[in-house]
Amino acid sequence: MKRVLGIILGGGAGTRLYPLTKLRAKPAVPLAGKYRLIDIPVSNCINSDIQKIYILTQYNSASLNRHISRTYNFAGFSDGFVEVLAAQQTSDSPGWFQGTADAVRQYIWLMQEWDLDEYLILSGDHLYRMDYSQFVQRHRETNADITLSVVPIDEQRASDFGLMKIDKSGRVVDFSEKPKGEALHAMKVDTTTLGLDAKQAVEKPYIASMGIYVFKKEVLEHLLQKSPDQTDFGKEIIPGAAADYNVQAYLFDGYWEDIGTIKAFYDANLALTHQPQPPFSFYDEDAPIYTRARYLPPSKLLDCQVTESIVGEGCILKECRIEHSVLGIRSRVSSGCVIQDSLLMGSDFYQSFGERQGEVENKKIPIGIGENSTIRGAIVDKNARIGKNVQILNKEKIEEADRENLGFYIRSGVVVVLKNATIPDGFTI
Repeated sequence: MKRVLGIILGGGAGTRLYPLTKLRAKPAVPLAGKYRLIDIPVSNCINSDIQKIYILTQYNSASLNRHISRTYNFAGFSDGFVEVLAAQQTSDSPGWFQGTADAVRQYIWLMQEWDLDEYLILSGDHLYRMDYSQFVQRHRETNADITLSVVPIDEQRASDFGLMKIDKSGRVVDFSEKPKGEALHAMKVDTTTLGLDAKQAVEKPYIASMGIYVFKKEVLEHLLQKSPDQTDFGKEIIPGAAADYNVQAYLFDGYWEDIGTIKAFYDANLALTHQPQPPFSFYDEDAPIYTRARYLPPSKLLDCQVTESIVGEGCILKECRIEHSVLGIRSRVSSGCVIQDSLLMGSDFYQSFGERQGEVENKKIPIGIGENSTIRGAIVDKNARIGKNVQILNKEKIEEADRENLGFYIRSGVVVVLKNATIPDGFTI
């Protein structure tokens, strides 16, 4: 794997994850109480012995840069690195990245400096654990020019992904990016060829691309050079290459979730609390997920009732009830509070006792959840100040709402309280 370069696509403006991406790049969005989205593909690379990793991004990259620089430092005697490459203006490329392929094209001159055999292209907003060495090995064994990692998928979600048809050897013979209507039904296949049983094949009759690709070095460089107007891998580069190149499909049979929308992100986080076995587990000693070491103290729970939840490091909870929720680092929850089916991202810093008392005396709201507040079915972003007797319930079952002036949005029925927002005492959402 020393001859493989990992390239993680940080995505565009992250509009589907807005407002979580209002002040940060999509890969920097907090996950599971202490991690960030970018930790998933980077950790998978490290666990697969791929240690040369570039991350391509262009929006709100300050927090991502800070996280990467503080987390992934390889020893001086290693040539491994994790480096963020942001969009920049040059004489050849005066504009922003126009798509996934264009992002790689603009930095291909830098990547060509490495003595490599393959480029591994990854997405920055998926939750899964994968040994890329097996993926690359299959690519080499089939002498493929391009290999796509694929999963069988049901009809309900199929139109959100690139779909393909393959022959008996696993070669891709047809590819369609996010088809709808008749075009979608035309991509239906017999997925028993992938090893599914008859029942599973009926439930999942489509083969979806995971947005994870391995390219032979010279093939990727040639495709990017010969078609400078093609800016996206899924929509243009790969469909166009299927006829002339050996494009293979590699079946991934583990848990994989695209968490690029608010609802998918919310569901994936809360699924981590499921017992006895969540669909994705961070408790794997052989393939750990790495993140920044913050050296926070243990969490302190004072007369609390906590069921089916995850509580991050450095939290202070007092006389409250937490049910089926994820609490991020440095979360503070006051007495009389009820937190249900919610994700609290915590805080970037602590407020001292004196600071908190001073804010209360000045009729300000300190960071955290105030006394006797109830939060249900919500995401509360970092450093939010929730007052006393606040009710965040979405009782009216509103699906979509933009209330940025009041400090929150509603996306797919999930209330999202903005980072650094203040919700006054007695307020009801």
